[in-house]
Formats: sequence, C-alpha cells, structure tokens
Amino acid sequence: MRVGIVVFPGSNCDRDVYHTLQYTGHDPTYIWHEDHIPKYVDSIILPGGFSFADRLRAGVIASHSPIISDIQEMAKEHKPILGICNGFQILAEAGLLPGVLLPNGKQGFMCKWTNIITHQNKTPFTRTLDRGTRIPIPVANGEGRYYVDDPKKLERNGQIVFKYEYNINGSTDNIAGVCNEDGNVVGLMPHPERGAEPDINPYDHRPAMAIFEGMVA
Repeated sequence: MRVGIVVFPGSNCDRDVYHTLQYTGHDPTYIWHEDHIPKYVDSIILPGGFSFADRLRAGVIASHSPIISDIQEMAKEHKPILGICNGFQILAEAGLLPGVLLPNGKQGFMCKWTNIITHQNKTPFTRTLDRGTRIPIPVANGEGRYYVDDPKKLERNGQIVFKYEYNINGSTDNIAGVCNEDGNVVGLMPHPERGAEPDINPYDHRPAMAIFEGMVA
C-alpha cells in the first residue's frame, strides 16, 4: 500500500513512521503540508510532533493547512487515515474526529510506557486485533487528555477504538483513540510506531505492529 506521511513544520515522528511502514511492508512517501496528495497514495498518516510549535493550541494551526482539504476528500472516499499524537490533535481540530485534546493537567508532559486496550476492531488499523487485546505502547504528550461531551454516543456508534488500561491523564472514559462514524479515520494519542519492533519494545511488539499491518490485510 502507498502510504503518504504528512509533514508539517515541527513534525518529529515522520521518520519513525516511515521506517515502521517499510518494516511492515508498505511503500511510504512524504508529503509536505502545503502540497496536494498524489493520486497514487492509498492511505494517509499524520505523525506526531509539535506542528507549528503547538502555538495557540496543539494542532489548530496545522488543521488549516492546504493539505487538509485533500485529507477530507480522502475521508469521504473511505480511504484509511491515521493520526498519531499531534496527528490526532490535527484531525480533531479539523473536525474529522469527535472530541478535543486538552492539557494533561498536573501530570504535564508525559513520556512513559503504558497499556491500551483494543475496544473495537472495525477500522483498517484494528481489524487484525481481537477486541480486548492489550497493546504495550509509549505515550509522549502534554496535551493528550481526551474530552468529549457524550461518550455514550461514541460507545453506541462504535467510535471508541482504544482505551487506556489505567487512566493516565484524566481522559474521558479512559479513551486513548477514536474513529469517525465510518471507521476509516482513526486517531490515537500513544505512539505505535515507537513500539512496533522487538528491539525497541521491552514487552510485546506484535500488537503495535498489527496496527500498521492491518492496513494491507
């Protein structure tokens, strides 16, 4: 699968995602945020980082980049789109995902390993994972506290994709990742690309790797 990695000023996980995509059998390419998405691209990933230095709030300036209109069209075409950490914040600010990401509060910037649980597997990124699968995964964010007005609505719609095993930052209903109603656009705050290989995951790399492998299953 040809996967486009959108690069913004301040992105710093784009190379990690590129490497992981190659490792899991994809053909990645970088796309600058001011450019159009090439027609040959099948899927899009918005990587982590600090786009535009998180000015105003994380993701809000990037959500007005020229490439967002192309991403919105790809979403309508049911193409797989994944936002990781800052990428999740951008997709939420752009209205492609429900909810908002707020500052962590007293915890401040968090950089640690945690576990998330696969809550539903209807998305391209979770279809090879069983519901209830525990995923050891790193988190690294200062504005990762997910908030949504009506979590029960998300639950009814099957839009809660991942939950923290233990709530690390006060996120609504332990939510670590969500999807749109169609299930093709997914955002999660933890970093699966940092835990998808045995040499860098001291626990079990296979569930994090499956998030990327599922795109070609």
